[in-house]
Amino acid sequence: MATAKTARTRGSATKEKDSNPPKLEESLLLFKSDKFDADAYVQSKCSLNEKDIKQLCSSLLEMKKASAEELRKSVYANYAAFIRTSKEISDLEGELSSIRNLLSTQAALIHGLADGVLVDASSINSPGSPTENGVSSFDETELSDLEKWASEFPDLLDVLLAERKIDEALDTLDEGDRIVAESKQTKALSASVLSLLQNAIIERRQKLADQLAESANQASTRGSELRSAIAALKRLGDGPRAHTLLLNAHLQRYQYNMQSLRPSSTSYGGAYTAALSQLVFSSIAHAASDSILIFGKEPAYTSELVMWATRQVEAFAHLVKRHALSSSAAAGGLRAASECVQIAIGHCSLLEARGLALCPTLLKLFKPSVEQALEANLKRIKESTAALAAADDWILANSPTSARQSSSRLSSTSVGSTTAFQYSLTSSAQHFNLMVQDFFEDVGPLLSMQLGGQTLEGLFQVFNSYVDMLIKALPGSMEEEANFESLGNKIVRLAETEAQQIALLANASLLADELLPRAAMKLSPLRQHPYKDDLHRRPADKQNRHVEQREWKRKLASSVDRLKDTFCRQHALDLIFTEEGDSRLIADMYINMDGHPDDIDWFPSPIFQELFEKLTRMASMAADMFVGRERFATLLLMRLTETVILWLSGDQSFWDDIEDGPRPLGPLGLQQFYLDMKFVICFASQGRYLSRNLHRVVNEIISKAMTAVSAIGIDPNSVLPEDEWFNEVCLDAMDRLSGKPRAINGDREITSPTASVSAQSISSVRSLGSA
Repeated sequence: MATAKTARTRGSATKEKDSNPPKLEESLLLFKSDKFDADAYVQSKCSLNEKDIKQLCSSLLEMKKASAEELRKSVYANYAAFIRTSKEISDLEGELSSIRNLLSTQAALIHGLADGVLVDASSINSPGSPTENGVSSFDETELSDLEKWASEFPDLLDVLLAERKIDEALDTLDEGDRIVAESKQTKALSASVLSLLQNAIIERRQKLADQLAESANQASTRGSELRSAIAALKRLGDGPRAHTLLLNAHLQRYQYNMQSLRPSSTSYGGAYTAALSQLVFSSIAHAASDSILIFGKEPAYTSELVMWATRQVEAFAHLVKRHALSSSAAAGGLRAASECVQIAIGHCSLLEARGLALCPTLLKLFKPSVEQALEANLKRIKESTAALAAADDWILANSPTSARQSSSRLSSTSVGSTTAFQYSLTSSAQHFNLMVQDFFEDVGPLLSMQLGGQTLEGLFQVFNSYVDMLIKALPGSMEEEANFESLGNKIVRLAETEAQQIALLANASLLADELLPRAAMKLSPLRQHPYKDDLHRRPADKQNRHVEQREWKRKLASSVDRLKDTFCRQHALDLIFTEEGDSRLIADMYINMDGHPDDIDWFPSPIFQELFEKLTRMASMAADMFVGRERFATLLLMRLTETVILWLSGDQSFWDDIEDGPRPLGPLGLQQFYLDMKFVICFASQGRYLSRNLHRVVNEIISKAMTAVSAIGIDPNSVLPEDEWFNEVCLDAMDRLSGKPRAINGDREITSPTASVSAQSISSVRSLGSA
């Protein structure tokens, strides 16, 4: 970028110079002047202060960091291309070396031919040329020892090659190269002899290389013989070819052994995966050992080894998926799929000692199959649970596994603590729990493949579907029609009795609060470490997993809240409305009281009596169904009470009649209304399910009623008895409704408010009521 920018700058400057040459010359006159001050000129042209310079330096540092990061990303993104290019460069170097040798041979031949021609020409005119009778004028000079060795060199090499004495042949070739190099310096050999010697070395070197390559390609060449051939080929100077031949030899041996291996006849393919893993990864391990032994850790050879091993892992994963994982994944056999993955990962992790970290690649290849098995397994759990819910009688029974779980903990915990593991569920919830526990039996690869979050989300969706069925089992559920299509038109048996309906809540709450989170703990990163890299990521994974599981538990609780809200809303509607759809909580039940003051029996209104009786029954049943989880029962009763009171608070037609109706709310109606609200506070407090929200809403309702009475000119405080009277009436009503008559104070008539209100107030109340 900088080069391009500089070029553009220079180009623009050139254009300016060509277009306005006089102006440029005029601007240069300043520098030719004897009075030119360089410092003053720089100060006049430079407007940067210290702050601007610091900002410029900071900007340059940021650009440097960004450039370094971009370079790093580019290297990682193009690593495969970089390795491929390196290999091509290495191959090209080998080809250039061969071309150089050929050119040297041709040059030697040309020089030899030229020297031979000169020798022949000089011999014709030399004084020692043959006479007419063919006799030389001098005796031939005897050949030197070096020339004799050079003439015998080709035959010696041919013998060594025929006898396959590789080491001796290599030593002889090295000696020949040494003689050629020395002869070029000392001129000990003539050009023709030197040329012949060089040709012989090149030809025999190529012949030896071909012989070694042929030997390495044979399937019968193994072990030390293969390593010797590859080392010799490397010594000949053809390292890239030697390394490729080494890897191909191991591949051929692996493929030959593959012919005797057949897919396992078992349903999960574990035996086939184990045999194939042993074969493939042992071949990769041997190839890596031979490569390091012969070639060391040179980057070019190491990169080729990694790429070759990656290709073998990809081929291995394809075979495992084809013969073992595909059938298991399609059938939802997560345990079978996990077993195959764990076997493969166990063998693959052994390669890390040789510098090959191929587990991430293998896990990435297996991930789609395991995801398919996970989805199919969750779908099977969902469909099986839906079928079981259609025949569930919604009667709680002890789980068949609870006794076994409790007995397994007796050795390490007290008897009292084991009661937490005694739980009761209906038949569909028990089978749902058993399927989930079995689902989590073997989830080792799920974390390694980063499928922990997907597993939890899938299990939540299955549980949420089960909660939808529980909601559908509630009679007259408002969400029945909405969920009918999403449940696949499954028919769910209705929970007709209150005990059966509370059992629905027992199923959902126990699964969400205890059983499912306990099963999901098997996904903890502390339990599974398929390969060593996980140990370095343990702290971060542990923290993320805990956050993820807490969020998952909140989602489970929100799903249970949907069932709880539907339950409370349904029971509140059954209490407020009759079968014909008429409301039983109307303003007339309070407004009409002031017209008949003599017929008043100070007792809570029938609807609130039924609310108390319903809550009492449910509290008794919940005490038996929610052993050890009393808080859930308390929250359920609290929410049911709040639902009824909130309905009263938000019933606009009720308050329109109270505040703006044709007949105002009188003192006696106010007393009855106040008594009903005090009764709710009393039995909720005694049952320990009085919430702050309920207390607040009741006080707001009472205030609205008192405001309505104040609007007609009556002081509500003057017509209301003391709270002690209301408390006495509420306690007496609770005892009578519970079947326990309460002793009455003889000095005081509990059904009359005269003990707490003055006679004048009561007379005024009655006069107002008769009016």
